[in-house]
Amino acid sequence: MQLRVFQNPKFKDKVTVLKEAHETNNQYLLLEVELAPEGGNSLHYHTSFSEEFIPVEGVLGVGIDDKEYKLLPGETSTVPVNKLHRFFNPTSNDIKFHVKISPASQGFLQSLQISYGLAEDGLTNKSGIPKKLDHLALLLDLSDTRLPGFLKLITPLLLHRAKKARRKGVYDELVRKYCRN
Repeated sequence: MQLRVFQNPKFKDKVTVLKEAHETNNQYLLLEVELAPEGGNSLHYHTSFSEEFIPVEGVLGVGIDDKEYKLLPGETSTVPVNKLHRFFNPTSNDIKFHVKISPASQGFLQSLQISYGLAEDGLTNKSGIPKKLDHLALLLDLSDTRLPGFLKLITPLLLHRAKKARRKGVYDELVRKYCRN
């Protein structure tokens, strides 16, 4: 089970893979996230999969567009494709929740493994953003993550950069180093 658990020292979280794509006939990917106080991510969206947030222990904050929700165990929130969202820990205690990604996305799992590995190796800034532009571009592409505002304007350039990074072998290097299959 250890190969299915990884931590990000920048985001203050730990992810455990409960179900991989091959275990669900590519229907979904199921992750368990342990999130420290003040942990979370910023607004973003995905163009190819939905995310269902399922609190297990504690109160889970979920932002969807300009609204914020505080979910308790037994409640869920599903974020459809192309909807701005984020998750966060609004409490002073560690929380635990599940994220169900439908359909399953192997790229999303690879992006988590790579981004957490880069953070552990000191190759990200204090916000967890990769220091190398090729790495950032590949992570956005792999995770199918799109950003709002000004960053939305440069996303096509970053996705183009990701294609070039793949051709240069950067993707293969990152997968060899950080992805545990």
